[in-house]
Amino acid sequence: MYKKVSGTKDILPEESYIWQEIEKTCRSTFSLYNFQEIRTPLIEEESLFNRSLGRDTEIVQKQMFTICNKDENYVLRPEGTASIVRSYLENNLDKTSRFSKFYYLGPMFRLERPQKGRLRQFHHIGCEAIGSYDPALDIEVISLADRLLSSLSIANYKTRINSLGCLKDKAKFTEAIRKKLQDNKEGLCEDCRDRLKNNPLRVLDCKKGLCRDIVKHLGIHESFLCAECKLHFKEVTEGLDSLKIKYEIDPCLVRGLDYYNQTVFEITHDSLGSQDAIGAGGRYNNLVAELGGPELGSIGFAFGVERLILAKGTKMIPRVNSLAYIITIGEKARGEGIEILQILRDNGVPSDMDYEGRSIKGAMRRASDLKAKVCLIIGDDEMKKGVITLKDMLLGGQKEVGSGDLIREIIC
Repeated sequence: MYKKVSGTKDILPEESYIWQEIEKTCRSTFSLYNFQEIRTPLIEEESLFNRSLGRDTEIVQKQMFTICNKDENYVLRPEGTASIVRSYLENNLDKTSRFSKFYYLGPMFRLERPQKGRLRQFHHIGCEAIGSYDPALDIEVISLADRLLSSLSIANYKTRINSLGCLKDKAKFTEAIRKKLQDNKEGLCEDCRDRLKNNPLRVLDCKKGLCRDIVKHLGIHESFLCAECKLHFKEVTEGLDSLKIKYEIDPCLVRGLDYYNQTVFEITHDSLGSQDAIGAGGRYNNLVAELGGPELGSIGFAFGVERLILAKGTKMIPRVNSLAYIITIGEKARGEGIEILQILRDNGVPSDMDYEGRSIKGAMRRASDLKAKVCLIIGDDEMKKGVITLKDMLLGGQKEVGSGDLIREIIC
């Protein structure tokens, strides 16, 4: 018997409705903010991510699914931002609609050790706003993330924000962190000792206890920010305050991808354990230019759908089923049932029928398993009278109705 690939998950029918409701809620919320859906391929050139994420990042070094085809190297996309920026430039959107707001839903792929809420094929819901440096856009994007969570009835999450400053500020910050950590490098985990050489900011993002203790005592603050970046961040925090969005400033917060600068944020939930992020994002003001386009300010975020579902816990969206299930007795009734099935569907009524020749009792049990709202029973007696027996599967009562009244009775 074949089994699914490690780190992947089958989303079965009894669970898929939860995904559908989350996606429906997110689409509705994105539309409130005038974000438009974009869909990019699952497969991209490997160099796109090497350049955008950074060759020394953990994703590029250890986690990309690569596909070698003769002289061409491709990857299954590990995240959405670089793909969307590539599409934005390739389709000349910087020339036709310079400021653009996109949202996306779909699978991403990372070759990492599967654990709670972290799969090798996982799913992101996210957005990207490309073409503005305005701090009001930072406020909008963070408020959008906050509204998505409240719309999904997720509570008790924490939003942390920080500013990494412009490229010059970030370079100063990186060097300062490198110097601060040199005296403590022997206490760092093996991965962080490597990060100290190539990408010191990633040490601040390590979840291991010893590394977190070292980082906590580094005395990190925002003194490395230039005046312009300080003002930008001040306007962001004041805007969030005016909208009464709760957050805390965390000077140790960095994102693990090279393209981030200025405002970054992360949203966490205690139910997820040590890997507690359900979503994160920030500005990437240099990425468009890095990939061959003009200098354009940009910001976005992504939520992990699997993590959203874990954070919702038992407060799942109730499943409402309006299914009408037809049970027929005899060949003549069978033909009648097929015609009624078509009438129901023509009138927008979700419907099905017994195709296994079950007894009445067995067919009713199957209707109950499907959580049908009503059963339509057609037998010899009903055929003689020209009626259909409707059984209410919720309240238990039943009555006979003529075919002309059928749709009105079911919809009511």
